[in-house]
Formats: sequence, C-alpha cells, structure tokens
Amino acid sequence: MLSQALTILCETHLWARLRAHLIVPAAIVLLALSACGGGSGDGGEAPVPSLGCSDTTCGTLLVGLTDADGDFLSYSVDVTSLTLERSNGTTVETLPVRQRVDFAELMDLTELVTAATIPNGSYVAASITLDYATADVSVELNGEPVAATVVDANGAPLGVTILDIALDDANHVLIAPGLPSLLQLDFDLAASHQVDIATDPVTAFAAPFIVATIQPVDDKEVRVRGPLVSVNVNASSYVIDLRPFIHPDARLGMFTVATTFATAFEIDGVEFEGADGLAELAGKPAGTRTAAFGVLDLTDRSFTAENVLAGDSVPGARFDVVRGNVIARAGDELTMRGGTLIRRDDSVRFVRGDITVLIGPDTIVTRDGGGRNLLRPGAISVGQRIHAFGDVTATPTVDTLTLDATAGRVRLNLTHLSGSVVSANPGLVALDLFTIDGRRPAIFDFTGTGVSPASDADPANYEVATGALGILGLTPDSPVRVFGFAAPFGLAPPDFVGRTVVDFTGIRAVLGIGWGLDGSSAPFLSMGTDGLVVDNGNPDLGLRHHIKIGPRILDITGFASPLTVAPGVGRRLFALGEPGSVEVFREWERFVDRLTEKLNGGANAQAMYARGTFEGGSTTLTAHYVAVALTLP
Repeated sequence: MLSQALTILCETHLWARLRAHLIVPAAIVLLALSACGGGSGDGGEAPVPSLGCSDTTCGTLLVGLTDADGDFLSYSVDVTSLTLERSNGTTVETLPVRQRVDFAELMDLTELVTAATIPNGSYVAASITLDYATADVSVELNGEPVAATVVDANGAPLGVTILDIALDDANHVLIAPGLPSLLQLDFDLAASHQVDIATDPVTAFAAPFIVATIQPVDDKEVRVRGPLVSVNVNASSYVIDLRPFIHPDARLGMFTVATTFATAFEIDGVEFEGADGLAELAGKPAGTRTAAFGVLDLTDRSFTAENVLAGDSVPGARFDVVRGNVIARAGDELTMRGGTLIRRDDSVRFVRGDITVLIGPDTIVTRDGGGRNLLRPGAISVGQRIHAFGDVTATPTVDTLTLDATAGRVRLNLTHLSGSVVSANPGLVALDLFTIDGRRPAIFDFTGTGVSPASDADPANYEVATGALGILGLTPDSPVRVFGFAAPFGLAPPDFVGRTVVDFTGIRAVLGIGWGLDGSSAPFLSMGTDGLVVDNGNPDLGLRHHIKIGPRILDITGFASPLTVAPGVGRRLFALGEPGSVEVFREWERFVDRLTEKLNGGANAQAMYARGTFEGGSTTLTAHYVAVALTLP
C-alpha cells in the first residue's frame, strides 16, 4: 500500500505554509492483553465470544485506539474488523461490533475498545478493516474548520479498506495463561495522507500506514468507559462492562479499574476524592455510565484511575454535550469554533461552524482533577478546553449550534499550549504561543480576559503561572508545551495556570521528509548501523524536509552537513510500508538490511517519518521511531 506523509498545500498564510512542511505523530492503536476475562453486563449486544475457551486454553485481548497531535480537526471513520492470525494460518476476530472512531479526538490518550478472549498461540499478523463510506473528516483552513474528502491515490472516494500487518519474527504475540502480552498497532495518519487545501472541497489523499509492535514506544494516558457492573470498596476497585466511544449498547468484556486515595471522582456533577468517591459510586445502580482516565502498568497490565467520571458527568447520559475550546466570551455567552456534539441519543458528530454556549449564575463548573474546586462561571475563559452540558435549543446543522447550559454544567478540561519561551522567571513563564490544543492563536479573541483592556492576554507574550514547577532549563526561544487551565475570565494576568511544563528540546523532535508521489531511488547517501544519511540535495525532495521541535521548524536542506537519522536505545520501533504490506522491526540492523534490499530491488522511498531527540547545532536525529514508506515507480 502507498503511504504519503501529510502536507498542507496552502500559500495564503505563513502559519499554513509552515504546517505544510510538518509531519507529526498520528493515530496509534494499542492492543493489550489482560488477565481480565470477557463477561456479562447490563444487556445490549452479546459479549466478545469465548470461542470455547477455558482458563487454560485462552487469554484476553484488550484493544485500544489513540491519536497523537496532527493536522486533522476531526477524522471519524468506522472500524469494522480487527483480526489476528496465528502461525498455523487460523484467524481470530477480536472486534465483535462496528466502532465509530474520531482519531483526531484521541490526541493525548488511548481508548480501550474491547476485551476479547482468544485461543492460546503465537500470532504473527494482524488485519484491520476501515469503512470510509460515511467518514467525516475536517481540517483547518485560514482558521475555519472545513470538510475534507478522503480519496485514494487515483482520486476515487475510499470505501472499505483492509490493511494487513506482518509482525517481525521477534515481535510475535504469544497468548498463554499467566502474564498478559501487549501489542501496539500504529495507524499513522500523518504518514497516511497528503492533504490538498487548494481544492474545493479539500482533498485528503489516503493510503493508510499501520505498523505493529509488542512493546509500546510512547507512554499514553488511557481511558476506559462502560456501564458499572460492581464496586469492591475493600479492594479499592470497580468493574465495568467495556463500552467505548459512546457506543449505545455494546458489551465488550468486563474490565477492572483500580483506584487510590488520590483518585478524583466527579459523579452527577459533584466532586469526591479517594474512598469517598468510591463509596458514592458503590451507591449507584448497575448500568451507571462511567469513564476513567489513568495509567496502564506495562509490567502486569493493571489499570489505575487518576480521574473517574460517573452518572450524568459522562456525556450522553442526561444532557446534550459539546466539547472544544472557547475562542471568545461576551458576558454569559461562550463561542467555540468547531467542536464535537454528543446528543442524548448517543449520536456523535463534529460541528464545523461556531457553537454558542449559554451559561448563567446557576451553571455548575468543575475541573479535571477534582479537588472540590467550587468554581463559578467566571472561571471559564478564552482558550480553555471544555465539556459543556445542557440542552440544544434548536436543530443543529453542520455549521451552527446553540447549547443552553444555564441549568447545566461546564467541566474545564486540561488544556495544552505549545510555544516558545519569551522569558522565564521563578513562578512565571511568558510564551509566544504556537497553538492552543492544536489551534492557532489567531482564531482566539482574548478581549475581556484581563483585569483591564491593557491586561488582556497577548498570544505573543502569554503569561503562564508555573508555581513550583521546574523551569530552570528554559531559556528564551526554548520550545515548550504546557498543560493546565486558562486563568478566570477578567482576572489575567497571569493568563494561564500551568500544571505541567514540558521542555521539547530534551524530549521529542519530529522529522518529516517526502520525495513526491513517485519517490526516490536514492534517498540516502549511506545506510548502515550508525544511521541513515539523508541526501539533502536530492532533486526529488518535495515540500517536506523539516524537523519540528514544538513550535520550532528546522529545514534540513539548510544544514551545514547532511542529516543523519541514528537509532536510539531502549524502546524503539522501525517499519517499512509498501503497497499491500507493512513490515515491523525491533532491531535497527534488520530494518536497514531490509530497506537496502527493497531499494536495490527497484522500490523507491516515498516518505520518511521519525521521532526522537535532536540537539541544537547538531545534524543527527536520534530516533526511537522510524517509518519509511516505499512505492513502485
């Protein structure tokens, strides 16, 4: 199968031109094997079939989906099948129901989607089926969300697409009683699309690129959702019948959620902590909706919740819900530009126009992380990511929506900033903003955010309170990412209260290179155990030949010497994709040998995506993830 790295072909704005050069991480599909078995729940579709299994002949497969930051505002497609193939050629279906997935919404977390009991054995390959017949894809054009049509390399609309993944010999999935196994599929949206914004409608040329590994390269927050089955107060845990993506009635296997004294609960709009929250949950009837966010322990595959939502604090239970970022506020009227609507009937869709949210003195306001904040509506400010619970006051269209939350509630979600440091002092960092939750600052109207007009938030000098967070390594122009919450409306400065500050210089650099649709037969000056040396002067290089470090973009063609992509240590993953197949490697040497064989055999390199670390002033990217897309000229 072909694979083209994401490029945005738009010359109307500098920001859009810069985004044209980026390839950023995209969808990751995580499959984790757990000791939990498939079980019963509160009605609905049948649970995952046991295939005649017993405790000694089968294990349980947990399947999850996620997406890293990318250039799609929404990317909803149906996942209809996920099969694993054993070494003897037999296959097992692990996804018993059709799942509607918006990969763009899963930017910073992994969603567990099913718990399937499957026979013991060595599984050597996987196959996933995607149905694009009713796909809903949106991108941003000059600050406005617009629809994109997904087509194949010939321009024909995509329909049902089957993707086959062959696992490396060292990466077979072994199912056996005892310690669960782990498999991760990486559905790379960035390396799977070429987006042309110059067409009307926007065209996204798609050739999905999926790789697989038994050892996750990146750690992610995990979300598990489903109706309550039981609570064990003594064990500080509860059991749900897994039901992801607001699926109306699927029963996809029982799953145990562990809690601690610090777990934050929000149940029916009321906040609790630790044992108090678990006791409140224990008083709820079976079938109560729940959603938990936390960490999956890679050693024993146990899951511990840091935050738990239950009852009508979960979208779709009692209210209509919209989620997105506030781009403007005037009195008690909030404006969101582009956001997701979840109706009481569990229907979900992306609204591309402006969404108006009405609030009032009786609107309940809570915040991710709990703490019994007792917030007032004034806490909601511009830039803040929210879930608003209320009533849709008129039939919504794809472009407009009004939600009345005057008798409802608003939950403030952890908001993500990226930018470069203007100044850094103890307790306060000023940023030149690049994005707010992936949206460019120009779409936000910060009028009214300050104690006076002169104090309104300035995206070129956005003040972030950092408290006791470590910022000693930050210097002017350092690229950073900050997680936290916008300061209350009308009370800036500071403009934002940070919970976490991430210095990109020591964490992640993203490389994207494209050699055009026909590819290049000689993309590298050399290939060996020390790395791949990119030919910076290759005439086949297209628009994409850049390293992105937070908001900073480096053109590798301007380097004093050719760029080297060298293998890192620890958890790592390398992959080759070509028409019809993807090969996965743990060992760099095997990856390079296979790449050399393919190029010598007549294949061309079409695109390369890598992520790792890049030291300023160097010409070496030390990568823990490298994917090369090949094509036949």
